[in-house]
Amino acid sequence: MEQRHLGRTGLRVSRIGLGTLTWGRDTDEHDAAEQLKTFWEAGGTLVDTADVYGGGEAEYLLGRLTEGLVPRRDLVIATKAGSVADPYRRFNGSRGHLLAALDASLERLGTDYVDLWQIHAFDPVTPLEETLQAVDLAVSTGRARYAGVSNFCGWQLAKAATWQLASPGVRTRLASTQMEYSLLQRGVEREVLPAALDLGMGLLPSSPLGRGVLTGKYRTGTPADSRGASELLAPFVEPYLDDPAGRIVDAVATAADGLATTALQVALAWVRDRPGVVAPIVGARNAQQLTAALSVEALSLPDEICQALDDVSAPVHRYPDQDWSTL
Repeated sequence: MEQRHLGRTGLRVSRIGLGTLTWGRDTDEHDAAEQLKTFWEAGGTLVDTADVYGGGEAEYLLGRLTEGLVPRRDLVIATKAGSVADPYRRFNGSRGHLLAALDASLERLGTDYVDLWQIHAFDPVTPLEETLQAVDLAVSTGRARYAGVSNFCGWQLAKAATWQLASPGVRTRLASTQMEYSLLQRGVEREVLPAALDLGMGLLPSSPLGRGVLTGKYRTGTPADSRGASELLAPFVEPYLDDPAGRIVDAVATAADGLATTALQVALAWVRDRPGVVAPIVGARNAQQLTAALSVEALSLPDEICQALDDVSAPVHRYPDQDWSTL
């Protein structure tokens, strides 16, 4: 699998990442092992997890599998901290919480460092400089090799990078930002993606298949074994089952028919090759689904197909996103 640099860093990662959101909850150890082995054998290196996935079980599973199944040195392990199970506070970016969470992640993963440590979301309560000081400490002490953020909007991303650049003694620079990005969700193109490109950060798209909808599986109904049929995940899928989304899914299916490939491959290839994108993070229910996603490695979309998909999925960008003088 092709490797790409993560932003303006020397770290290289596979251009498809393996997501572990369901590990330890819907994906048991056997299925997780099959996924990881399939991914590794295909040349995949970037494995994305978080301290809250499966209540910590995703990290624990990954740690066990890197002991006996896949060598730790062959993986780029990315994890996150900052989300908390508190009804009064969804995110905690305080120094104390973040560093304690990192140490707990390292213990579950069975490693003394993570390759990429990401702040899971912006905490409006904690001063941003406190959060970023924790990031700098994690990197300077060797517990994290590189740092990134997740779910930061454009101004939050720019503010974080500006503080790091302007603060004497702070050596850590954000290498990446992880955001949802797909043909069904192009909101990052307004401010986040331009900011990331300007600041030299790589974008790691989550839900690159539109929460599974872009595979076409929901075109004629909701499969019984799908996330859309799950009581827990149905609200996650439902926003992408409206008529505008249906027209985009139809266009993807048409492109797939014309290219003699699958809707999954078309949708994944589109986001993989967007400017600024380093590696879409793909979550799969089993190794067979993952194999289908990894087969996109051989596909490059023709320019006319990309343009047609751009047109049918184009978000409405008006003032102030467009140059005011052209309005």
